[in-house]
Amino acid sequence: MTLNPSIDIIRTSAAAVVLIGGIPLLSGCQIFGVAGVIGQNIEREKKVEVLAEYDGLRESTVAVLVDTDMMVMYEYPTAVANICVNLSRRLAQNVEGIGVLDPTYVLDWQYQTPGWQSLPYGDMCDELGVDRVVWIDLFEFRLNPPGNRWQWDGAASANVGIVEIDGFDSDSFAESYDVTATFPNIPELGRESATASSIETGLLATFVQEAGWLFYDHIEDKYPDD
Repeated sequence: MTLNPSIDIIRTSAAAVVLIGGIPLLSGCQIFGVAGVIGQNIEREKKVEVLAEYDGLRESTVAVLVDTDMMVMYEYPTAVANICVNLSRRLAQNVEGIGVLDPTYVLDWQYQTPGWQSLPYGDMCDELGVDRVVWIDLFEFRLNPPGNRWQWDGAASANVGIVEIDGFDSDSFAESYDVTATFPNIPELGRESATASSIETGLLATFVQEAGWLFYDHIEDKYPDD
């Protein structure tokens, strides 16, 4: 039966689809199904505001110190400097009233001060002339799964401690956090698909972002693993 030259009704065993001007209109059940998929996609793409875990860097002078073991230093000799410089820059850009000590000065101080890691934390603040030290103890940094150099699966993990010169005990961390970053989030990415330099750059950027987010309010994906 034809209702209109431009409107035909086509019946199928599953549902009825109406064609208007060549554009299919879905039946009620199909509409709800499509709406559900759209709703799921919208939900997955939502962003949420996340408050700072530690907001004590505001209106303070701060030095970022990065430490790691000799194996990481040997395999990735620029990792410490990259994290120090880029995290310092990120804090300076996003934390209200902060004064961040020049990372080149910090790196030079580390180089010129053998055994600086064993200094009391309060003495570090005094020598650097700051109110706070953000200590990054980088205990893992790798680009491949353990024992498999044919895939890219970068991971960086660190303990992040904050020293407060005016805190209850300046020789202990006022707060400490664990930070882990991974890059790329693509399972079983083969070695031929990317260069070591690009994976290292991506991992460093991801780690600096995750560490920086501890100290200021920011926007994150509601479902970061999707």
